[in-house]
Amino acid sequence: MVKSKEKLDDYMTIGEVVKKMGVTKRTLQYYDYEGILKPSGQSEGGRRLYSHKDLVRLHQINSMKYLGFSLAEIKDKLPAIDTPKEISDLLTHQAIEVREKIKSLVDVLESIEGLNREVLRMNEVDWRKYADITGALINKNSSSWMIKYLDSETNEQMSKAWGGTIHDKSVIKEQNKMMKIAAKLQNEGIDPTSEKAQKFALQYWNHILKATEKDPSLLTKLMEFGEKIDDSEWKEHYDFDKDYLKNILGFYLETNQIELYNGGNES
Repeated sequence: MVKSKEKLDDYMTIGEVVKKMGVTKRTLQYYDYEGILKPSGQSEGGRRLYSHKDLVRLHQINSMKYLGFSLAEIKDKLPAIDTPKEISDLLTHQAIEVREKIKSLVDVLESIEGLNREVLRMNEVDWRKYADITGALINKNSSSWMIKYLDSETNEQMSKAWGGTIHDKSVIKEQNKMMKIAAKLQNEGIDPTSEKAQKFALQYWNHILKATEKDPSLLTKLMEFGEKIDDSEWKEHYDFDKDYLKNILGFYLETNQIELYNGGNES
């Protein structure tokens, strides 16, 4: 307890600290309660009193919080660190964590912007599709924008086929790979009926069969689904023509006499 007037002049009340340091009274009370920063003195009336040393400690806490350290780390770890090497190691580790957070926030921002574009284009409120589009964006599905074209029934069928969601990572990874190959083939001027293009068609057809679990109605719907997609929007996302992929697959189905209503089985 601080009693003398001379000593009282060396201390500040909680209100004075609030004004000087730009923190809230509640914050100081919380720091006191958690043992992060306890006031060094107390007046005869029971008011908390803070010394210059306390303010230095508060400044350190604010600095560490700005650098991303949690209050638990500030309370438990920092006081035990007393060499430049230990401080450098701590800051290096913190820098790694901050970079990871930045990357995560960038991904979140991209997902927000991607979903926003699709919401405006859908011109309807459909939270199920919003969730599926978001899931696809999270998993870096290059075809996430197509989800808005799926009707509710097809959406449900795709979810069942993909184990509960339409953004299964393995299927998405394969789909992205297929789109890149198709773009490369067209950019190289490969004829859709050529051996090279048809080798890709076999890969893509097997991918479709896997993604749909050979559900005959879903196979037919997916083939029809491609016709609904706007060509200009397609070109925003892929560096090849939609009809190029359609011609490759169409020639493959015709050549191998594959009937969709038979579930994709060769006759």
